[in-house]
Amino acid sequence: MAHTALTPVFVGLRTGLHVLFLALTALVVARALLSPTPASGAVIVLCVVLAATYLAGAFLARRGRTASKAPAVAWLALLTLEWMALLWLIPEAAYLVFPLFFLYLHLLGRTWGPLAILASTVVAICALGLHGGWTVGGVVGPLVGAGVALLIGLGYQAIAREAVEREALMSELLRTRGQLAATEHESGVLAERARLAREIHDTLAQGLSSIQLLLYAAERADSDRPGIEHIRLARETAASNLADARRFIQELTPPVLDDQGLGGALRRLAETQWSTQGLEVRVRVSDTAALPMHLQTALLRIAQGAIANVLQHANASTATITLEVEGDALSFTVEDDGDGFDPSAVPSDQAGRSDSFGLRATRERVQQLGGTLDLRSAPGRGTTLVVTLSPVVAS
Repeated sequence: MAHTALTPVFVGLRTGLHVLFLALTALVVARALLSPTPASGAVIVLCVVLAATYLAGAFLARRGRTASKAPAVAWLALLTLEWMALLWLIPEAAYLVFPLFFLYLHLLGRTWGPLAILASTVVAICALGLHGGWTVGGVVGPLVGAGVALLIGLGYQAIAREAVEREALMSELLRTRGQLAATEHESGVLAERARLAREIHDTLAQGLSSIQLLLYAAERADSDRPGIEHIRLARETAASNLADARRFIQELTPPVLDDQGLGGALRRLAETQWSTQGLEVRVRVSDTAALPMHLQTALLRIAQGAIANVLQHANASTATITLEVEGDALSFTVEDDGDGFDPSAVPSDQAGRSDSFGLRATRERVQQLGGTLDLRSAPGRGTTLVVTLSPVVAS
């Protein structure tokens, strides 16, 4: 049984049942010893066998449960037959029917359990009547015991069901809390990225823009002055750094993932940004509503980085972005028809280039998602970047 807040209660009830059964068995043995009859020896032997059978079943149940109830039902049937044989020899064995009531209800369920209780009550009443004559106590006692056992057993089952429901509710609450924490974390990350983008725009980008304008004005004021080449080089360097700063700002602030999700954002980029730079981007993305927002954002970042490398280095005319989700597996592919390169040469030959850094950042992002990144390329054969996630989970 799974551990719950009520586990100590259930353990206590089971322990009490074990103690009750063994105590009543000891009572029958004591009665056979104190009032010996020709059947006393058989009674003692049967009591030992009955106790051994009961303990063996309790031990096996503690070791673990099987999917089938057949072994437990067979054990209960054997226990009942031994009890009936003992009841034939000595009337005090009728007391053992009380712990058997709980076993019937627990192992046979809410339909067959009460029927077994009724049948064993009739057997106990008849046995008491045959041994000592028919009395009111011999009839009422087993009936009252059966009623009490039935009420207690049904109450136990109700408490057990409530405990399972509470445990399921608690697990759901914990999962919800985990998802909420992940969402809050993602919101915090996005907010921090937006803040960094604003800071870069308001400080570095604006400063570089001003430096570029001042150097351009100085260059135009006297194009023949000594050292004009250094001014021109400084202006071009400022312009290059300004372009890098704007690219950083663009990567830090992704387009809003509206109701069309990742596919809509990629199509907008393809139509409004990438196409103006001479690259035709085909987007083959199905419905992504079931994907977590942080996962869609991560895939959007990966696509932006990959297309940026295509624009800067691949000399490609077309690129294709494909997203396929099958069951709990996701495959995200960015493919171009450009020049291609040797992937094995990137770490050594291109370690200082910005696209190598972008590739490294993409690998780190994929690792954070728990996926794998496969880069396939060859000179003259284009490049294919494949991100695989399985299973697709919130990270």
